[in-house]
Amino acid sequence: MGRSQETFSKKENEKKKAKKRQEKQQKRDERRDVTSDGSLENMMAYVDEYGNITDTPPDPIKKKKALEQDISFIEIGTPKQEEEDLTIPKKGKIDFFNDAKGFGFIKELGTQEKYFVHVNGLTEEVREGDQVSFELEKGLKGLNAVNVKRIA
Repeated sequence: MGRSQETFSKKENEKKKAKKRQEKQQKRDERRDVTSDGSLENMMAYVDEYGNITDTPPDPIKKKKALEQDISFIEIGTPKQEEEDLTIPKKGKIDFFNDAKGFGFIKELGTQEKYFVHVNGLTEEVREGDQVSFELEKGLKGLNAVNVKRIA
């Protein structure tokens, strides 16, 4: 007869594996016990008439009254933007201008908005920091400054 194939270390490894399986099963059972007592009703969250999250369902009568009171604040869609008269001359300052490439940006004095300016939109030569007056024109990517004149 041959020797038994089970050695001491194999027996120890089997014991460790069995212990791990048992611990894992015990953890599963504990998790199941915790979640089983919590029904779907206990896991629900509600929003009351003021928009706060609560664990109690809101009174439908109060919710209706709150909605009926003032729904004028709800905007559907985006409001139309007023058409701006682009021919009115505006004043600004040359924020950046690249002579080599022939373009730059003008920062309007009142609103601090930046507008693209191309060398073709200039009536006279300008440099960075110059005060200018200009008109706006719709371009492919937005508003462009045209008829740019230096203010003395």
